[in-house]
Amino acid sequence: MTETVLVTGGLGRSGRWLVDGLADDYEVVCLDTAHPGFEVAERESITFRAADLTDRAEAFETVAEVDPDAVVHWAALPTPERHAGGRVFETNTMATYNTLVAAGRADARIVWASSESAYGFAFRRQDALPDRLPITEAHARRPEDPYGTSKVVGEEVAKMVVRRYDTPVVSVRPSWIQYPGEYACRSGLAEEGLSLGAGNFWSYVDVRDVVSLVVSALDAGVRGHEAVHAAAADTYLDRGTVDAVRDYFGAVPDDCEVEGDDSPLSTAKAERLFDWTPTHSWRDAVDEAVPAPALLAEE
Repeated sequence: MTETVLVTGGLGRSGRWLVDGLADDYEVVCLDTAHPGFEVAERESITFRAADLTDRAEAFETVAEVDPDAVVHWAALPTPERHAGGRVFETNTMATYNTLVAAGRADARIVWASSESAYGFAFRRQDALPDRLPITEAHARRPEDPYGTSKVVGEEVAKMVVRRYDTPVVSVRPSWIQYPGEYACRSGLAEEGLSLGAGNFWSYVDVRDVVSLVVSALDAGVRGHEAVHAAAADTYLDRGTVDAVRDYFGAVPDDCEVEGDDSPLSTAKAERLFDWTPTHSWRDAVDEAVPAPALLAEE
């Protein structure tokens, strides 16, 4: 019997790619705050639900009715720069708490979107070097903003759900997600130079690699809670990583083991746990023509 996976935030920018990518192997329930309408022709293996996940009753009722085998929690307000900080923090933490607890009660394995912002380098008032390069998942999490802090709280919720419900949870910490043929990280370099993306040391990830990591995490049969990076193998610069760090920050960490244009975010843990490595680079994807994901039969 085909398993059912509930994807929250499924109508969002990266959520659509997840729904599309999972639909080949799962019955996917695409959950968002809005419904595309009952008059639309649904694509085979994809159905739609609407709910406000910050409302505990709606979240618990929806997950209980769907009774999924797995939950991919991708719904969130993305940055503190577009919404009031309190709204970002409250929305993300409550939606994550409600969704993960409901999934734990349903005995559904969980993969959800944490963030590299949990480390606190993005959205800082002043730039700062990491303790070491490359950054591993064991690096201290010291956010100064509501978005990164909401992700730290979310990972603590994930650990609580594992302890209480013995449900496996994978917290994916994506870098700056890019889309084939539309690499925002490259389009602003000419104007902003090294200042563009210095807060995450010029790391990025192609959305297709995010999808493949989520699929791998769902299928891996992990136990407990694991946090892993989703990042490309390189930076999006035309120069070496260490040189860029030194030129922008005036120094490099004493513990520095990156070479060439290696990403500052290590993906060794994801490779070890899930046999996953990123396969897409800006060098090929920046001008790549790839059809957008279609969630409806008539798209």
